[in-house]
Amino acid sequence: MTTPDLVRLGRRTLLGAVAGAGAGLALTACGGTSGPPQAGPATGKGGAEGYDGPNVELQYWNGLTGGDGPVMKKLAQKFMDAHPKIKVTTTSIAWADLFQKLPAAVQSGRAPDVCLMHTADIATNAARRVVQPIDDVVAGAKLSADDYAELVWKATFYQDKQYAIPLDIHPAGLYYNKKVLTQVGADPTKPPTTKDEFLAVLDKCKSKGVKGYWVSALSVGGLVAQSMIFQNGGYMISDDGAKTGFGDQPAIDSITFFKSLIDKDYSPKNAAGDGDWVSFSNSKAAFMINGPWMVTPCKQAKGLDWGCAPIPVLGSKEQTWAGSHCFTLPRQTNQDKNKATAARVFVNWMSQNSVGWAEAGMVPARKSVRESAEFAQYTEVKQFEKMIDWAHFPPNVPGAGDTDPEWTKAISLAVTGKKPIDQALKDAAQKGDQILAANQKKYGG
Repeated sequence: MTTPDLVRLGRRTLLGAVAGAGAGLALTACGGTSGPPQAGPATGKGGAEGYDGPNVELQYWNGLTGGDGPVMKKLAQKFMDAHPKIKVTTTSIAWADLFQKLPAAVQSGRAPDVCLMHTADIATNAARRVVQPIDDVVAGAKLSADDYAELVWKATFYQDKQYAIPLDIHPAGLYYNKKVLTQVGADPTKPPTTKDEFLAVLDKCKSKGVKGYWVSALSVGGLVAQSMIFQNGGYMISDDGAKTGFGDQPAIDSITFFKSLIDKDYSPKNAAGDGDWVSFSNSKAAFMINGPWMVTPCKQAKGLDWGCAPIPVLGSKEQTWAGSHCFTLPRQTNQDKNKATAARVFVNWMSQNSVGWAEAGMVPARKSVRESAEFAQYTEVKQFEKMIDWAHFPPNVPGAGDTDPEWTKAISLAVTGKKPIDQALKDAAQKGDQILAANQKKYGG
């Protein structure tokens, strides 16, 4: 099973990375301690002309500690086979730890040459001068917005400068267990597309003594509840970073709906944080809502007869939570020009060859790669590709994730019935808004 990567509450583990991303380590933003001075520009055209210098070794950090890690290492090996002068040492660090270590590494002059992060992390790390603009790679590789979904391309910018190259898009979708659907008398070839259809199958499950969809207070507030919030026109953080949507009606309606699944006995009470996966993989539940990173674990699960599809419209319009892994270049105190050029060659090559990343269940960010014959073979991943235009990313707001603990706490109180839903969420919104106000002063917003 893929280890959680903590992308803005996207996977099961809801705390950790955001604390690191917002923590006051060595670097702060405007008005505070600045990052290291940037060395001279790299030679070459952003990696587009290749590398012909002396042998170099690049340090590449990412948070891929689960099943996606080996896939990334396989891609890095293919790059090295094609570029014998460039050795890439890949270090996978849990996302929570990575975003604590990276700022300190930059400040001390021991930054990696390349770092993978999420669109949700770009604004914070750009504001704190942890990463450098990557415009030369974009220009050298002749990348343009036309080859990317508009949302993912825009998410790589902060204050009109581009800081990352998108590798993938990973929206939340629906997984369905064909064995369970057949068992309860539902059509295993027609996954639900609407709220009514979803509930109709859960009714069939309930009539057969099956808990059709497991809801956990520990994880439902992530991509599951947020997808419904976005479908109803809500948001988690406003685009200007001034307000949370925690206490707004779309959030209240979403949590009310998922709590009702427990109250109406569609889900067991007190399900574990990974109860959706455990029940689904053991054919004890009909559905799981999760990201495309679960494609590989599903394929590896013995005896699991499953399918995947776009997330049902539980609200009023087609929207879904989504994230994206992106390549960034950390700032260097003493930039070695050969390494700088080699790092850009690596990022450029990985972008061009990102179809191999679909083995990890991810949808390539580039349209030209998605339209290739090679990508056509990834039939399950292509189900998630259908939702690219539905994708809803977090706003490019420094420190936005600092509010996540308040949201997580409120969800636990609300879903377990320890506090009325509207009160729990409005209390979290009040605290979240205070955090955002402090961050706007901290980051010069």
